[in-house]
Amino acid sequence: MVDTDILIVGGGIAGAGLGAALGGRRRTLLIEAEDLCGRHATGRSAAFWLESYGGPAVAPLTRASRAPLADQGWLSPRGAIHLDRGGGGDAFAALPGLEEVDRAGLETRIPGLKPEWRRGLLEPSCADIDVGALHADCLARLRNAGGTVRTGAALAGAERRGGIWHVTMSDGETVTAAILVNAAGAWADEVARRAGVAPIGIAPKRRTMIQLRVGRSGLRELPLVTDVAGGFYFKGESERSIWLSPHDEGDSDPCDAAPDEIDVATAIARFEEVVDWPVEAVERSWAGLRSFAPDRIPVYGFDRVEGFFWCAGQGGFGIQTAPAASALAAAMLLGETPALSPAAFDPARFGVVKSVPGRRRLATKTR
Repeated sequence: MVDTDILIVGGGIAGAGLGAALGGRRRTLLIEAEDLCGRHATGRSAAFWLESYGGPAVAPLTRASRAPLADQGWLSPRGAIHLDRGGGGDAFAALPGLEEVDRAGLETRIPGLKPEWRRGLLEPSCADIDVGALHADCLARLRNAGGTVRTGAALAGAERRGGIWHVTMSDGETVTAAILVNAAGAWADEVARRAGVAPIGIAPKRRTMIQLRVGRSGLRELPLVTDVAGGFYFKGESERSIWLSPHDEGDSDPCDAAPDEIDVATAIARFEEVVDWPVEAVERSWAGLRSFAPDRIPVYGFDRVEGFFWCAGQGGFGIQTAPAASALAAAMLLGETPALSPAAFDPARFGVVKSVPGRRRLATKTR
């Protein structure tokens, strides 16, 4: 007898989405160390759905997630333009299938674009994601299906004994579970260590965002503008403000991330190289941690330690892939055949092997 069939560590979009996708078919407990789920990466995301982002391994998850996101009204059309200075080489080779835009077309879409930006690719399907609504819906679906969400409940330690996880919380309480799911984002490797499981190298990277007021109006519908060289992106926020990032990936320990002044200054300097819009004020700035596996592909699957399941390394594409990734992970946990192949996401690629006995045990509801 266990207290819960599946215990999910982490209340961001990875953990909440998985809990919702399980749909009450197993007793599920989600624990979150903070007093509010989604306080870190999920709650600080300037998320957009961008099919070209994430690479070929991530693209199937992105494409499969569009319809669920759109059907719920969580997508708002934005469109994207990928810019290149045209200084030699084919910078667009990694973005096949998009529509090339000439200089005149760029000037129409981005008034005040500086002359050195000669080429662009249009990605009309890009859309903003209502992250708050998506995350709240996942938590609500988990609760409505009989699941439990506990905040202010950090995992202090976990031990597998007699085929059961004995999980100790930060307040000293112990909970037993058949399956332990590591959806702890930037803290994923630390959660693994506390459970006696070898870490796989999940690396938190700091990403800086700025809300910048500029001396130009009519910016609310501005497309997402990216640099194919990876130096910046910005998009319209209000009539005279934009959201801007220097596309930074600063190494960080798991923490409550804060923007660094040099990263804010770098973002503004790069922005001023793109358009002639006068910068008036930094209205606010923030930072979040995006967590990557060593190969920058998410990790979904069982560890060699029986009953330990990885749901980590979503990087900057965790929101745009959430519906499909959650369905994939839920099917694996329930012993069902996923709609998408899980092969690319298998933790075995890092030297950990899925526990077949653990998988079989998951497929049978604990009585």
